[in-house]
Amino acid sequence: MQTNVTYWLDQTERKYPDKTGFVDENKSMTFRDMKSQALKIATLLVREKLFKEPIGIYMEKSVDEVAAFMGVAYSGNFYSPIDASMPVSRIEKILEVFEPKVIITKQELCGNIDLKNKDIRIICLEDIEEFESDESAVYAQRKRCCDTDLLYVLFTSGSTGVPKGVTICHQSVIDYIDWVEEAFSMDAGTVFGNQAPFYFDNSILDIYTTIKTGAILYIIPHYLFSWPVKLLEYISKNKINTIFWVPTAMILVSKLKALSKVDLNGRLTRILFAGEVMSIKHLNMWRKYIPDALYANLYGPTEITDVCTYYIVDRPFKDEESLPIGKALPNTDILVLTEDDRLADVDEIGELCVRGTSLSKGYYKNPEKTREAFVQNPLNDCYVELIYRTGDLVKKNERGEILYMGRKDFQIKHMGHRIELGEIETAISSIEGIDMSCCLFDEKKDKIVAFVEKDMSISELNHLLEALIPDYMLPNKLIRVEKMPLNANGKIDRVALKGIIG
Repeated sequence: MQTNVTYWLDQTERKYPDKTGFVDENKSMTFRDMKSQALKIATLLVREKLFKEPIGIYMEKSVDEVAAFMGVAYSGNFYSPIDASMPVSRIEKILEVFEPKVIITKQELCGNIDLKNKDIRIICLEDIEEFESDESAVYAQRKRCCDTDLLYVLFTSGSTGVPKGVTICHQSVIDYIDWVEEAFSMDAGTVFGNQAPFYFDNSILDIYTTIKTGAILYIIPHYLFSWPVKLLEYISKNKINTIFWVPTAMILVSKLKALSKVDLNGRLTRILFAGEVMSIKHLNMWRKYIPDALYANLYGPTEITDVCTYYIVDRPFKDEESLPIGKALPNTDILVLTEDDRLADVDEIGELCVRGTSLSKGYYKNPEKTREAFVQNPLNDCYVELIYRTGDLVKKNERGEILYMGRKDFQIKHMGHRIELGEIETAISSIEGIDMSCCLFDEKKDKIVAFVEKDMSISELNHLLEALIPDYMLPNKLIRVEKMPLNANGKIDRVALKGIIG
């Protein structure tokens, strides 16, 4: 019985010991090297008598960081990625919540964090290069593990300014990756092109599918996402056939017309995306130039191990239409609940709630927020059964597909109507010449504010929108931005745009 994700690395290392599994800008690592480095890290943690304890991994996104993840997992502890590019203030807040017993890092980064008055041991990777691992001690400790033990904690933003640590166990990741492998026919011939930061849950698919199947994962240099043609040339050169990106990254490629300059049809065979709404207009551009690829829209918050619904694109869509988020993954149940906690009918909007093994164990050291989001299933009064309330509003169409309608907290009441800002954004993004848009609500002035990169007036915008949305949904104010601000995960930075409103 598999209780720990490291069993995958054991199996893959036996099958493909000398095969390169991970590649970054500076180095590559075979599965044998990956396991060797992971066991050294695990041995140190076992000798420190650490078990089921928090371990911080402070590095830049790299092959070595993946090895550190596996080392922590072998030792029966759990990790949190703390990216070296994060603002120091955020790192400090994460450390205050997470309180790691050990931080694994590199010598060049050791001086970047102020650890004075903190009881944290630092392990530098360079110090363990000649270290001898003790496999028997590591495997003896791994036998103590249960599949419900934590694997990692990913920190997301919190409404109070304090990051929330989402806890995910081995069982959830095992269940998820088993599905990924089967649903998309992943195997040793799969070549991933990674975009997601390792502190962002989309990276879980890339990393752990590679470890399970013996695939290859290329960690694409971040700067290439500002140079779409060079980005696609990198994909072509390295024979990458599978990507799982946020839509913003895909939109940047299509809006700068890079797809017409680099031929990837027949090379890029799986194109998966998640994290925000995908513009149909730009998806259609990708489908035009790479018609033979499988396209899939994956949906899910961090709290449910990355993905809980998926839609494999199986038909054409008009630019102004919305893409379904599909149906539930196996071993996952989706409940669309109305405000009075009954199951919504077809075409009736409700909150998307999830039950199943994918659910997080809650927020790390935050029982209050955990109780708010992870609640008893209101349809079950017989025994304890937790569901996660996502805060996302959806409806089911006549095909049985789930359609994303927006966030509960993006739902506004304006001119006597309940309005989903996401619906306005979809309409704006379908307009020729507008590649990215965002809508916010100015509560003080009772105005819908639209942000676009295109130089145009509010009257021009609304004239084009009149055919797409009702009059009461038309924006009251238009703000042009030179470049849409993005957060660290590559999504539109709504907090920054809110600051522009004042």
